[in-house]
Amino acid sequence: MRILSGVQPSGKLHIGNYFGAIRQFVDLQHKGHGLYFIADLHALTTIRNADTMRELVFDVALNFLALGLDPARATLFRQSDIAEVAELSWVLSTVTPMGLLERAHSFKDKTAKGISPDHGLFAYPVLMAADILIYHSDVVPVGKDQKQHLEITRDIAVKFNQTYCPGFDPATGKGGVLKLPEPMIMDDTAVVPGTDGEKMSKSYGNTIDLFGPEKETRKRIMGIKTDSTPLEAPKNPDTCNVFALLKLFAKPEELAEIRAQYQKGGVGYGDFKKRLADMFFAAFGPARKRYDELRNNQDYVHQVLRDGAARAREIAVQVMDQVRAATGLR
Repeated sequence: MRILSGVQPSGKLHIGNYFGAIRQFVDLQHKGHGLYFIADLHALTTIRNADTMRELVFDVALNFLALGLDPARATLFRQSDIAEVAELSWVLSTVTPMGLLERAHSFKDKTAKGISPDHGLFAYPVLMAADILIYHSDVVPVGKDQKQHLEITRDIAVKFNQTYCPGFDPATGKGGVLKLPEPMIMDDTAVVPGTDGEKMSKSYGNTIDLFGPEKETRKRIMGIKTDSTPLEAPKNPDTCNVFALLKLFAKPEELAEIRAQYQKGGVGYGDFKKRLADMFFAAFGPARKRYDELRNNQDYVHQVLRDGAARAREIAVQVMDQVRAATGLR
């Protein structure tokens, strides 16, 4: 089973990235061939400074390795190191209907929040399709909000295969050059709320970073938005941002105790936030130590990325050769 996914280096990684994606990557490296890329080409839509881009790419690599990704089991690489991805993206764009892109949630959501649209943002699903299809991926771990993009990827693959592969059967997905991938979604942790209650996202500035300074991280946790229910009054855990995050860290018996405290009253939101902060540092303490060690061994991190790109490109070259043959480019 070939597993493929990636993370944009558009800012410091946060607990939403971990629970929605990276935790799955670490688990799945023991169950198949994992290909995990740092999506620097995608990040060009938001990062316009070369030094910042290089710094963030390296930091994502540190995050992956500190959180348990084993380069001996999984392939970690930079998206831009695989030139075939950009070539396939263009080929796919020639068969992708405009209406498919106009319906993409990411484009509509970001423009609705005032982000100025450009072609890169609009064509994001096509590049994502190339990322997935270039490696003949079987399974793609995605957050619930990214499911539509995988569906678009499958639609694009079907369109390409129908156009260029006479023996393709859309009912079975067989007979085409491009393989149709399947999604893997963790419904219980697919969407992690940010400090403002919206989906946690670097774009919205509402994150709790995995490896930020302790003082700043505690400050962010203490700043999580809550309602104005008095300390002594009962509180509804199911509508509370703090409780939603506590569910990610607490053991079942701890969570039951915390829920009872919410419903009984007499405990303020500040106490729940302090408990969340303690759980955060207990959970990520070993990874934060490993992160600091890796920062002092940068040559090793760069070599991991070079080795990963070489392995990934071996697959990409084979798939792209088939695409070129099918389209007549070779």
